[in-house]
Amino acid sequence: MNTIPAQEIKRRGISAVDEALRQGPVHVIMNNRPQYVVLTQERFADLIEAQTNAARESLNNSLDDLKAGRVTRYDNVDALIAHLASSTRGIS
Repeated sequence: MNTIPAQEIKRRGISAVDEALRQGPVHVIMNNRPQYVVLTQERFADLIEAQTNAARESLNNSLDDLKAGRVTRYDNVDALIAHLASSTRGIS
């Protein structure tokens, strides 16, 4: 991902961002650290669509599991959280 210092944006204005966006998403650097990411509207819409599709697929998979009886029931939220915590231990 290409970068642009915030000072460059202050100095040159939006044209600096437009120029950098031609090469893809842009990290805006403030205090020597990436602070913001600037995307084109088209790229942003693609990311939102991908996120929506992933959520839809996950929900459909969950419904399929429910219909097939592949579920585990817990007495309360604390029991579920304890199970999730124990099943993720050791995973890096």
